[in-house]
Amino acid sequence: MAAGEGPGVSDLLARARGGDQQALNRLFEMCRSYLVVVAAAQVESWLRAKVDASDLVQQTLLEAYRGFAHFRGATEAEWLAWLQRILAHNAADFVRRYRGTEKRQARREVALNFSPPASSGAFLDPADSQETPSRQLIRKESELQVADALLRLAPEHREVILLRNLQRLPFDEVARRMGRSRAAAQMLWMRAIRKLQEELAGRLEG
Repeated sequence: MAAGEGPGVSDLLARARGGDQQALNRLFEMCRSYLVVVAAAQVESWLRAKVDASDLVQQTLLEAYRGFAHFRGATEAEWLAWLQRILAHNAADFVRRYRGTEKRQARREVALNFSPPASSGAFLDPADSQETPSRQLIRKESELQVADALLRLAPEHREVILLRNLQRLPFDEVARRMGRSRAAAQMLWMRAIRKLQEELAGRLEG
């Protein structure tokens, strides 16, 4: 079931607080793809080679599940922000752990300050301010739906969007990290955004 089908986050939160175990399980199931995307954007490539993003996601979900009674929000934005804080704390723990064993890598660590807004604007090109149809399509989707679509893309398309749109890197740096020329990185990014738009449009039509 896609993130956009069935009850929304606010409804599931209310039902889960009322003791509905199925609603609680569905709530966490809906957020897994989103956390995978956030985890990938939280760590540099050198750390990602040592820590599987799924480990960060699993630990975050486990801690959130155990601490659900302490969550006081009621909206999707508040829920995702809470999950982000837990994941960021866990990611920082991983970085500190590797800093102790691989100090030579410390200068390459990401700042771990990724905090996307509670709208799909986080997935838009930071240099593009025009409200084009493609921007309107992505903007009206929830973060959960965009994350689901992003994970259905080819790895290189997902990577270029993570670097450009979530880590907010200039194309020169995107190109360096992906071992491509700047022009090739820009072309890859445009194809990736087009594929993302197709995934979102297909979900809406389906």
